[in-house]
This record gives sequence, C-alpha cells and structure tokens, in this order.
Amino acid sequence: MSLSVPQHILDALTDVTMPRLKGEPDATEHLDVEGLLIPVFRSGSLVIGSGAAGLRAAVEMKRRGADVTIISQSAWGGTSACSGSDKQTLHTANTKDQGDDFQDMAAAIRAGGAMDEDTAYIEAVGSIRAMASLQYLGLPLPQDDLGGTLRYQTDHDEVGRATSCGPRTSRLMVRVLAEEALRLDIPFYNHATAVKVLVSGAGDRARVAGVLTIRSKASTEQNPYGLVFFQCDALVIAAGGPGEMYRDSVFPNGCFGTLGLALEAGLELANITESQFGIGTRREGFPWNLSGTYVQVIPHIYSLDDTGAEHHFLADYYRTTQEMASNIFRKGYQWPFHASRMLDFRSSLVDLAIYREGQKGRRVFLDFNRNLLPVPGDQHFSLDRLDADVRDYLMRSGADQALPIDRLRHMNPLAIELYKRYKVDISAEPLEFAVNNQHMNGGIAVDTWGRTNVAGIYAVGEAAGTHGATRPGGSALNAGQVFGTRVAEHIAASGRAEEPSQADLKAEARDAVVAALAVINSDSPYTVADVRREIQARMSDHAGILCKAEAVADAHRHARHLSGALRNHGLAISRASEAARALQWQQMSLASEAVLAALDFYISQGGGSRGARAICDAEGACLPLARTGPLPDVRFRPERAEDMQLQILVRLAGDDMVVRTRPNRRFDTQHKSVFERDWPAWLTGRIFDLPDDAGVPD
Repeated sequence: MSLSVPQHILDALTDVTMPRLKGEPDATEHLDVEGLLIPVFRSGSLVIGSGAAGLRAAVEMKRRGADVTIISQSAWGGTSACSGSDKQTLHTANTKDQGDDFQDMAAAIRAGGAMDEDTAYIEAVGSIRAMASLQYLGLPLPQDDLGGTLRYQTDHDEVGRATSCGPRTSRLMVRVLAEEALRLDIPFYNHATAVKVLVSGAGDRARVAGVLTIRSKASTEQNPYGLVFFQCDALVIAAGGPGEMYRDSVFPNGCFGTLGLALEAGLELANITESQFGIGTRREGFPWNLSGTYVQVIPHIYSLDDTGAEHHFLADYYRTTQEMASNIFRKGYQWPFHASRMLDFRSSLVDLAIYREGQKGRRVFLDFNRNLLPVPGDQHFSLDRLDADVRDYLMRSGADQALPIDRLRHMNPLAIELYKRYKVDISAEPLEFAVNNQHMNGGIAVDTWGRTNVAGIYAVGEAAGTHGATRPGGSALNAGQVFGTRVAEHIAASGRAEEPSQADLKAEARDAVVAALAVINSDSPYTVADVRREIQARMSDHAGILCKAEAVADAHRHARHLSGALRNHGLAISRASEAARALQWQQMSLASEAVLAALDFYISQGGGSRGARAICDAEGACLPLARTGPLPDVRFRPERAEDMQLQILVRLAGDDMVVRTRPNRRFDTQHKSVFERDWPAWLTGRIFDLPDDAGVPD
C-alpha cells in the first residue's frame, strides 16, 4: 500500500503564510507622567495576545458589538502559530465509527484530577461550536465521504477524538481567525509588550483600568522607553504560557506569558505545579514535539558521547527488542512524560532514559534511516514482532515498509516536509532531540466564564489555569476556542465594552510608570542575561520531570531571594530598547518563585507523583525497573487520591507568595435541563451572573 499526496498539497499545509496587518490608528491623546509624554489609546475591551485563543475572543466580542483592540508582543510569533499543535481534540462524532457523549468526553478531559468538573463539561459541549465555526472560517479539518470527521487517538484519550490538518493545525487556526479579525477591522497594535496592568480600587472594589506597554516605535526623546497606555474597561489575557521559564524548552523564543504580570496585578494562579514535558527538538533550531508518527514509525534512537562514540542506550532499559520498539511507538499517543508510565517497562521509561543521557552530557538522536538495533542477546527488530496493538495499528495504516523513513513518508509525509522548511532533512540525517518543557497546564485562576478574581479581567488559552494534572492531547486548543467565545459572551452581556473607556486614570497611570521605571536601574548588579541563566537552570534542573523534596525547597529559597533582590535593585540594561526584556525577566522571577512555592507546598504536604513530574523519594513505594536492574535514584511517591480532588492556588501578597488549596468545583451529571424553566435565565441574562464581576468562587 502506498499513500501519494501531490507536492502542492503538502506545500499548502506546511508553508502557511499569515496575513499582513493593516495600518494602525495613531494616538490622538498623550499623558504626561513623571516627565514622560506617553501615548494613550482607548478601547472598550483589550486583548493581550494574537494566538488562537486571543483572536477567538477578539472576533467573538466584535461580532457582539464590543469595541475591541488587540495588542501583541509579536504577531503570529506565539506558540499556536510557531510551534503549537498538530491536532485538536474535539467532540468529533463520526458517521462510520463510534459516536461520542459529552459527559464521557468531560470525564476524559478531567480524568487526571485537579480540574473543575463544570469546566471540563463546558469544554466538551463547546467543542461542537468551536469546530463548526473554525470550519466555517475555512479550517480544512479532514472528513470522510459521508461528512464524518476523521480522527485518531492521542495522549490521555482512549476514544480517539483528535483530528488534524497536519503539523500546522494550530497555525492554520491562527490564520483563519486572524483573517476574520482583519475583515472585522479590529485595531491591532503589533510589537506592544504588556508590562503592567492598571487596576483602580482595591480589594473587592478592584477593577481593571488598562495596560501599560512598551513599543519600540513609540520611543522618543520625551519617551525613551516607548511607553504606551491602552485604556479599557475589559481585559482578556491570552498571551500564552511561560516558555522562557525553562532552559530545556520546546516553546518558541520570546514566549514569556503573563504569570508574573498577573501576580503583580493581584490575580490568583491555579495549578501552576502542573506542566507537560516530552521529547522534542530544541528551541535553538526548530522547536517541535516529536509525537504522533515521528515515533510511531519506530526510528532508531541513540546517543553520542563527547568522543563521538554511539550508545544504544534504550537497550539498557527494555528487556526485549519487541518491548523496546512497542514502547517507542506508544510515545506517539502517550507523548507527555508521566511518572506511572516509568513502571512495568512502559513508555515513559523512554523519556527517563533520554533525560539521563542528557545528564551524562550526551546528545540524543532519532535516525529514520535505520531500524532499531536489538537488545543484546535478543532477536533483531521486525514488524512481525511487535505488541498486538502496535502491529495492528501499523498494518491498518499500511505502514509495512522496510525503513522508518519510508513508513513516515507513507503515514505522514507532512512530518518530513515540515523539517525541510527549517533546513533539516530527516530523510538524509539524524534528528537531535531531548526531553523539553512544552506546556503549562496551570495559569491564571478563572471561573466558568473565564473571569479572574479582579473585576473586568479575563484569561483564556494557556494563560488560563483551566487544565488539571493531565489532559487529552490537543484539548488545550479546544479550551482556548471555547473559553474565548464564553469570555466574549460575558463581556458583551455586561455592556461595559461597547464604547471606548473614558475614565480618568492619571493616578493609576503614574503608579504603573513609577513601578516600571523602578525595575530599570543602570546601577543594578543584575543583568538580563544573568537572571535568565539563573531562572532557566534552576527550573530545568530542579523542577523538571524528576523532583526531590530538598532540592525543590532549596530552589524555592533561591527563587525567593532573586525576586527580592530584583525588587530592591532592579535590572541593568545597556540601552533603552532592553527595557521590555528587563521587566519581563523581573516578572518571570515572580512566576518562577510562584511555581516553586506551589510545588514546595505540594511536596511538603506529602503530595505524590502525577502529570509531568515524578516526586523522587528514597521511601517511595514506586520503583522503576530496567533490564539492567532497579533504578533506585528514581524511586518515587505514588499520587494520593485525595490530591486529585484539590487545586493549589497562589497569589502575591506584599512580598510573599500565599499558597492555599480549594476543592474542585463539582458538576451534577444527573441534572436535567427543562426548556420552559431554564429559557428565562437565557433571555434575561441571568446565566452570566453579572452582579458579581469577579470570578473564581471557592
């Protein structure tokens, strides 16, 4: 069997060009703050971020009559446009395959624990509208001849709800949403880095007032750092996750997220102990997850030491060639590292082995032109000697070719084309890769309408902490689309964003400028480069896939010290254009401290291994085994069932990170809606809970 796709089709799905931005309106108003003449732009609602989630929120608000503006650090430069996902996990009922059920899908979304049950149900129900509207905008999701959506199995998804347009699925999503935003004439200010959120009032009366940004094009003698105010009555934070937090990261360069920004604004964060780690190519070249067919074709995996000697290291971990090959394949739909899968010679033993090779200073490669070498003393690799589930999948796919590269060319030629665009020909040379940080499952705490604990501020996409410890692969894209729409519905129902904000915010503006300028200190002993190295090394070395209680506690103390030092001394810059980066790294120090504070709290309370991390403990009940024997250095604690029912929340109070827990919100699966009884709540807007503008109830 041979699959042949014309080159022009491969090109169209790989070389996804993004639309050109329109000219932006000029500022007609300026504010004199601390001797600086700062441009002011007013809007009803403001979206930070130009990824799939932020664009969805902007488009849906505009459709509902809101006055909307988008600001972005780098248009089309975020995760969903540049690395992103090759899949969306949706309620993809199929006419020729098994159907689906919203409650079953919600149960799968929240199965990892630490997730609100109502949020999971919202994501399941909302996925129908998310998919249909994306198709309406032109997203080419594949169908069969009867109109059913083609789908496949991905990580933490036993049903097979994922669908794909190829490796550029999320970029294609960004494109169709961007085209719609431009068609709707939504003002878009590029190269605008948000550095401070303006909040008026305090405590329960706190409300968003705007955002202070830095734009290099706004730099003048009267405003050397390029400060710009964007005033608004509703703010949607959709700037992605903290990709720069880790040295070993598959995020595109420059992805800072907004966790530190949120902490300074008084927002509470949820589940920031939870991330995803997995194999992928490093950000120094072309960052990309090596899930799906990249590993399902079972390439040879080896490492090189500093002498150039090759090591077939996986053979030290698996007992037979068949077991090794089958678990490499399973990384395709069990991509994220998970502690429990290190046991019983399962697929995360692959991640562990690769991680340990990196600790030895060795470089690890995939070679698609060689089949696996055998485990010493065992039979050679053969497609006839694979576990039944693996062999059945490959045979159903017609992937019976002799070499991995031929199987990949047959199953997913786009996977080869993608790397070619970045001058890497995996059909001719091995591909270097590692275990990297890929996604923050936690984020800003929100309620069922995307509201934060500060009135008028919402969060969507990776910026929002809606996921639990694990989630089905691709469901994050769906969550951003669903909550982008819900946020727009809520803002429109409130009526607060129909006209540009007219409030007088001179006091709030001055406070924001003074706070920003305090970070920029030419006499500081701290530089951006030094702070970056310290934070990234600490997080990758002590808050990656293997964590130890003492090391995490020590890392937490050092992170707290760094945050305090930057609070007192700021960061030195060599030129005005570095001001935005200085502020972002100062805020990243807060975000890193918050993650370590929450993780230290979780571990010190007896928390066990779940999701992205193994909590290593000499007294732990779980001991991974390898072919060569037990691995006592990675003995770990199992997860406690009670922790699955809780979420960890963090906020900044003065100079301290305050950590607390709350139980997951429950959802009554037996509750039945009644049309005549429930319709009035929709007609009158009672479903939006408008009297209380802040969310995140306990």
